Amino acid sequence: MPDSRQLVFRPLNEDNWKDFEQLFGDRGAAGGCWCMLWRKKPGEFKEHKGNGNRKSMHHLARSGRAPGILAYEGDTPVGWCAIAPREEYPALSRSRVLKPIDDQPVWSVSCFFIDKSHRKMGLSAKLLEAAVDYAKARGAKIIEGYPIEPDNNNYPAVYAWVGLAKTFRKAKFKECIRRSPTRPIMRREIKS
Repeated sequence: MPDSRQLVFRPLNEDNWKDFEQLFGDRGAAGGCWCMLWRKKPGEFKEHKGNGNRKSMHHLARSGRAPGILAYEGDTPVGWCAIAPREEYPALSRSRVLKPIDDQPVWSVSCFFIDKSHRKMGLSAKLLEAAVDYAKARGAKIIEGYPIEPDNNNYPAVYAWVGLAKTFRKAKFKECIRRSPTRPIMRREIKS
């Protein structure tokens, strides 16, 4: 497990954009996604796969509203967690399984990307806590996640990009609804 004392978490912005590119690599994490899947309509996402999605994420990083948190071990970027107000992820509202459960304003944790060298070491749990802290500092009262709850322990890491339900539970998230056997919607309420 990475030493917590060596881990640093920073919101993505123009100053650390190159670190994000380094972490995501030439493929944009997975097939040119660049963490834009939930932010675009399906046709638009496919049309912009690769460089178009990279440019869209770079625009968000420059906008002043960080689209997520980078984890560093020393100076090396090793992980990512996307978090933003739910309305910034219109694809969630179009999802039959992940559509809103009520009209409460929530911040959504939509994606994780961990460098291969740091997978299965507890980094996603630390990133999730850093993302909660980030949203809380910006006035969030409810943080929501859409993790996978695999039916076996050999679930490929590449498909766990939404996070695992057990990680959310460890971070004090509670299941609110489950419209699919493997996809709970989980929330953590921020106490004043």
